Amino acid sequence: MMSTEDFVNKVKDTQQKAERNKRRFGHGTPTDKLSTKKHSTNK
Repeated sequence: MMSTEDFVNKVKDTQQKAERNKRRFGHGTPTDKLSTKKHSTNK
């Protein structure tokens, strides 16, 4: 069982990582984040 302080530090760390990823990948738009389909054919 982790202490409350450890839990709070873990949550803050997770939030910081999420914020960094959000800034890096297109400011919260999911289409910019998920750019795995590079060549799609619209039929």
